[in-house]
Amino acid sequence: MSSIAGTWDVVVKSPVGDLEVVYTFTDAAGLIAGTAASDAETVPLADIVSKETPQGRQVTWRQSVTKPAKLNLDFDVTFAGDTLSGHSKVSRLLPKISVSGSRRA
Repeated sequence: MSSIAGTWDVVVKSPVGDLEVVYTFTDAAGLIAGTAASDAETVPLADIVSKETPQGRQVTWRQSVTKPAKLNLDFDVTFAGDTLSGHSKVSRLLPKISVSGSRRA
């Protein structure tokens, strides 16, 4: 079983342009915690869930940001090795936003 633990450089393709975010995940005995850091702010991740799928390990989480706007975001990514891809969603009414990244060595 692989772990998402580590530091990830992630690009979120938002409507206001590409956002570069550094995600840091820790995994202590199966309890995953994390933060998202951008130039604007650092926020904690909530409700992190990880499970194995045929495509790789799927990880979902929630985060709240205040910049560039106050939003509650739901993330759903799959990673294999040191790359991840997936999407973020703001609400049911808006389209999914593409997310991709790589783990730092």
